[in-house]
Amino acid sequence: MISFNRKLEKQLKDREFEKQITEAGNRLLNPPSSIDDLLTLLDKVENLLAYVEQESSKSMRDALFSSVKALINNKLLRHTDMDVKVSVVSCIIEITRITEPDAPYKDEQMKEIFQLIVAAFENMPHVSTHSYKKVVSILDTIAKV
Repeated sequence: MISFNRKLEKQLKDREFEKQITEAGNRLLNPPSSIDDLLTLLDKVENLLAYVEQESSKSMRDALFSSVKALINNKLLRHTDMDVKVSVVSCIIEITRITEPDAPYKDEQMKEIFQLIVAAFENMPHVSTHSYKKVVSILDTIAKV
């Protein structure tokens, strides 16, 4: 009975976690106009994604769909603020880690993502502390994948 209760408890936690990921991704589809609010949302998405295991369930992959779609949108990917761009790339790198070896993005999109990563490294001396930590995190995640 205890084993069944633990399994049920884990399933409920997983569903709640998937719900949080879905809701955060849906918010990214219509992102806030304030840069501070957008960075807060992107940080939340990244933190959630960091806890997703590589070999996730179908329901988890479904929960990721809105984030996958929103992050590649030009509104986010080509944002004018460098901190936003770095945060977006950091989220995308987490998604590629989760979905590896089958990244959900096309080759042209991945090329643009890697160009943003290179730009972030080139601008490291000039980026904010917020972005500096993210650039280091991006490098760490890429090294592990």
